[in-house]
Amino acid sequence: MNLAKYIDHTILKPDTTDKDVIKVCAEAREYNFFSVCVNPYFVSLVADELKGSDVKVTSVIGFPLGASTTELKALEAKKAVEDGANEIDMVINVSALKDGKYDYVQKDIEAVVSAIKGNAILKVIIETCLLTEAEKIKACEISKAAGAQFVKTSTGFSTGGATEADVKLMKSVVGNALEVKASGAVRDYDTAKKMVDAGATRIGASSSVAIVTGATDSNSDY
Repeated sequence: MNLAKYIDHTILKPDTTDKDVIKVCAEAREYNFFSVCVNPYFVSLVADELKGSDVKVTSVIGFPLGASTTELKALEAKKAVEDGANEIDMVINVSALKDGKYDYVQKDIEAVVSAIKGNAILKVIIETCLLTEAEKIKACEISKAAGAQFVKTSTGFSTGGATEADVKLMKSVVGNALEVKASGAVRDYDTAKKMVDAGATRIGASSSVAIVTGATDSNSDY
C-alpha cells in the first residue's frame, strides 16, 4: 500500500525554525504527501514553498489544548485560510466537553466552520486519550452535527496518540458522513497501515519519511 497520499507531514514542535519547515516542504514534494501541517505562524511560508505542487497546506487551530475562546479560534482559522491553508485541524474544547457543555462545544466548532466559509476542510481533534468512550462518541456526534469533514484522534502533545480501537470507534460513529484522521504515535509503516485498515483516511505524522521508506525514525510524535 502506498501511504504517502494518506499523510499530513507534520511539524509542530515549539522550537521549529523556517529552515525546518522548508525541509519538511521539500520532503512533502519529494514523497508526494497529502499536506504539510504547521502552526499558523508558518502557513504563509508553507504556501509559498508548496506553490506549483499538489501538496496541500494544513494549519492547526486552538492548539494544543483547545481552550482558546471561540472568537479567537474562529479568527485564527480565518487568518490561516487567508494565508493559504487548505485544511484546518482545530482542537475541541476538551474541558467543555467533559463538563457536559455540549451546546458550547458544538457552537465552538460551528464558529470555525462559519469562519472558513467552505474554503477549507475542517478536522476536529477530539484528543481521545483524555476522553471516556462515551465522551469520544459524543465528540464525534457533535463534530458531525457542527459541519466538520473529519474527526481526528489526537494532537500528539497529550498523554497518548492514535489507537486502532479509537479509530474504529470514531468511524463507527461518523460512518460515511465524515472521515477519520489518526495522529500521534504513528511512526512506522505497519502502524500507519493498521490505522488505515481500521478506517482512517488520513494520517498525521512527523515520521512520514520513515513510514513510506521503512527507515527508522526516532522523532517524537510531532
